[in-house]
Amino acid sequence: MTDYDLIVIGAGAVGENVADYAKKRGLSVAIVEAELVGGECSYWACMPSKALLRSGHALAAAERLDGAKQAVTGHLDAARVLARRNSFTSDWKDDGQVAWLDSADIDLIRGHARITGEKTLEVDGTTYRAAAAIAVVTGSLHTLPDVPGLADAKPWGTREATSAQQVPESLLVIGGGVSGSELATAWASLGAKVTLVARHGLLGGMEPFAGELVADALRELGVDVRIGVNPTRVDRDEHGLVTTTLDDGTTVVTSEVLAATGRAAHTKDLGLESVGLTAGDWLQVDDTMLVHGTDWLYAVGDVNHRVLLTHQGKYQARAAGEAIAARHHGTPLHTEPWGAHVATADHAAVPQVTFTDPEVASVGLTEAKAREQGLDVRAVEYELGNVAGASLQADGYTGRAKMVVDEDRGVVVGVTFVGQDVAEMLHAATIAVVGEVPVDRLWHAVPAYPTMNEVWLRLLETYGRPE
Repeated sequence: MTDYDLIVIGAGAVGENVADYAKKRGLSVAIVEAELVGGECSYWACMPSKALLRSGHALAAAERLDGAKQAVTGHLDAARVLARRNSFTSDWKDDGQVAWLDSADIDLIRGHARITGEKTLEVDGTTYRAAAAIAVVTGSLHTLPDVPGLADAKPWGTREATSAQQVPESLLVIGGGVSGSELATAWASLGAKVTLVARHGLLGGMEPFAGELVADALRELGVDVRIGVNPTRVDRDEHGLVTTTLDDGTTVVTSEVLAATGRAAHTKDLGLESVGLTAGDWLQVDDTMLVHGTDWLYAVGDVNHRVLLTHQGKYQARAAGEAIAARHHGTPLHTEPWGAHVATADHAAVPQVTFTDPEVASVGLTEAKAREQGLDVRAVEYELGNVAGASLQADGYTGRAKMVVDEDRGVVVGVTFVGQDVAEMLHAATIAVVGEVPVDRLWHAVPAYPTMNEVWLRLLETYGRPE
């Protein structure tokens, strides 16, 4: 039996951060990985998908500027875009990330881990024991909607869609969430004829105008966006073509079909039943990421279903690594709202960027969610294209900004930007929400001219200066 203070199951970006923060606080740490060190984000999600999108964004930005658009004489070189994407995944080799683990003095155990009891697990016949804790950081899995014939048609999931080595002639995307909208944008920009079907519109859960503006832009890109329709049958024929029947009676024939409709907890084969938990369930945790009902098992990142975003998982990981070390050393926990050992921003201050074109950058609560929570809110909006900085970024700039204010406390609780290049504007909004900066104080945060951040002044003017 090999002992460590902490054993982390899952060597993705989140697991690496749990291990790193605990190691820096003096714990001996091992990390178990069944696939590639670096995980989903490095090889099949965040990095490859954004690499697929970036070249199209750059070309579209040039085409929106008189003087630059005349220099654009061709289309994207899809082969070079795919090669650049491959470089970001290191051709799906993890040597570099393994070297980082070595430099951090974190032991790597390759294989599939199964928990066998309290603080014990087995990897391919070898038993390991953790003196302090085991952290489950296994992420989430792509799921297929229950559509007859879909599974047999061998559809793309997000992994296939981010790692494909050729541009399909045509592609049907099922689902209008973040992944579906981004991947429809990417493959359409690379030359595929894309159809997107969504049950309730695009980007549900965000401010309604976000999905509307993205849908409009996808149509301008040539995507056939169909809202309010669902697939009822999928068949792939002997020639490889996929026929999808929709509930409006129409059919769509494509080279490939991408199901981008949901995620499930990656906990089915971890041995959770050995410690009284249910295999396949999301793991419920407190703000230190400690699994309810235990004093040794932690669940960090997607697997706890708090926020399925890499940056929030890494935020949780920093808190969990610190908390595990503090508990093991018997030192006090800092659990005040913004303490080092808790991840409280998951509740109401989550930033997110959807890298469509236009981008959608948001943080905190939408107006609807704020009202659902019983807050007395007032929301104001402003057309981003009316800001001088935006008009310099693109001719005919299209975009919108919205600010949601809690009237009782006089602080911003939510901000949404939609438009070209708005991703880099988000952190100022995040600081305003997390820091609960009073609106009357924000008047003194002067935006540089001429930048798009001047929209903050316009939002404040629309809201009204305090008496």
